[in-house]
Amino acid sequence: MGFARTCSVALLGVEGVVVEVQADLEPGVAAFTLVGLPDKSLSESRDRVRAALVNSGETWPQKKLTVGLSPASVPKGGSGFDLAVACAVLAANERVAPEDIADLMMIGELGLDGRVRPVRGVLPAVLAAAEAGYRHVVVPERTVAEASLVPGVSVLGVRSLRQLIALLNDELAPEEPEDPGEGRPDPMLAGLALLGAGHGTGLSDAGTPDLADVAGQGTARTALEVAAAGGHHLYLKGPPGAGKTMLAERLPGLLPPLTRQESVEVSAVHSVAGILPAGKPLVDEPPYCAPHHSATMQSLVGGGNALPRPGAVSLSHKGVLFLDEAPEFSGQALDALRQPLESGHVVIARAAGVVRLPARFLLVLAANPCPCGRYGSPGGMCDCTPSMVRRYQGRLSGPLLDRVDLRVDVEAVSRGELMGSTAGAERTHTVAARVREARERAAARYAGTPWRINSEVPGHELRTRWSVAPGALRAAERDMERGLLTARGLDRVLRVAWTVADLAGRDRPGGADMERALELRTGVRRGLATTTATATATGGR
Repeated sequence: MGFARTCSVALLGVEGVVVEVQADLEPGVAAFTLVGLPDKSLSESRDRVRAALVNSGETWPQKKLTVGLSPASVPKGGSGFDLAVACAVLAANERVAPEDIADLMMIGELGLDGRVRPVRGVLPAVLAAAEAGYRHVVVPERTVAEASLVPGVSVLGVRSLRQLIALLNDELAPEEPEDPGEGRPDPMLAGLALLGAGHGTGLSDAGTPDLADVAGQGTARTALEVAAAGGHHLYLKGPPGAGKTMLAERLPGLLPPLTRQESVEVSAVHSVAGILPAGKPLVDEPPYCAPHHSATMQSLVGGGNALPRPGAVSLSHKGVLFLDEAPEFSGQALDALRQPLESGHVVIARAAGVVRLPARFLLVLAANPCPCGRYGSPGGMCDCTPSMVRRYQGRLSGPLLDRVDLRVDVEAVSRGELMGSTAGAERTHTVAARVREARERAAARYAGTPWRINSEVPGHELRTRWSVAPGALRAAERDMERGLLTARGLDRVLRVAWTVADLAGRDRPGGADMERALELRTGVRRGLATTTATATATGGR
């Protein structure tokens, strides 16, 4: 009788659970039994492991073989257990020493020829291993850079099962075929990414579009700057061709680069989704996700037949989620955004288990004023009936819009603005510098607290611990008494006012800052205070 064990990781969303892979050989009719709640792809590892061992020059044990995955109550799926299962079988058959693999964490899929193929989710898997105290990890050679992002873990990359057996036995590792030449597709990476999962995620090398390309739209540009500085959600409403999409596409360029911790969080989500850029395992820039309006609720918040996979809200974690033509999305999908907008994460319950996924994103909604887009235009050419306009505008529910801090009417661009010179327009890097300064002021103010930007601070804390100038809340209180603001809306106006003050370099918001925040919230101009606050918040431009 032979027994051996090693370890691997089961992923539940972006969190990992360490799984002990046990192999037991006993006399009897040759059979291979895999237990421990495996899914279909994991059950098929029996055939992959057998073929990989035989094609690697090893002898398959002609005994009763049982492979157990513990804890048995945790659902397990994917092909990342292949390497651990193969090594456990080899150790049980005394081909390698069982004590040499007992403390190793192994992650990788086996090809039928014995090659070790990369799998999705290596980064969160190694993070889970490190948290569990494992210090030595074996991964496919292609994912060494991704696994090495976790500090304190020794990573061994192998190209084939033959190489790993030789290394475990202190033998000379055999030479394996070199990587494909430049420009040739890599068969090892085939099927690693989920089909279509990368579209609209913004993880490309095309470069960041410049804010100077946007003609006119002074108020919308200011709202964009305020949204970036304080992390406030934004609603852009205007006719087709006014520049709503252009503005949204330039918002990620205004956000500061991700910190190391944020980069690891974002990279872990994209690793599970299989959309990490080739040769760049660490995402260091805010992602940008723009799903089509036909997207389902599951594609937005996450879902799947078994354990849920990350949706658009998680793929845009620490970045921007842009919903163009927002009223065309289904009401169910839009209302599903309400919980992650408040909590910064999404909890998805399925029969196979409950998964918690990160979803701290900046939401940008864009909509036309009516189905034809010409309602309220100077030409008066709208063909929509009043009931059509009301029905179209009512597709965005009140509870959803109540969670959006900034609501801006984007006016049609005039001929003079479109044909005029853009030499004096502010570029992205200029505005981004002011955003960084404003965020630094907010971070210094919230030092020693769990919050870093204004949009994260609870309303009660903001009202009690950080006071505004005397009398500054008078206009907001009047709007609340008139029913124009809810309690949540008042808190959000207060957060925006702090952001306006941070951009202006003031220690606390005054009456002009509050009125400017109210204007950006309600769309109602607030007289002379608006002009003063606008000039101060934008550096007088």
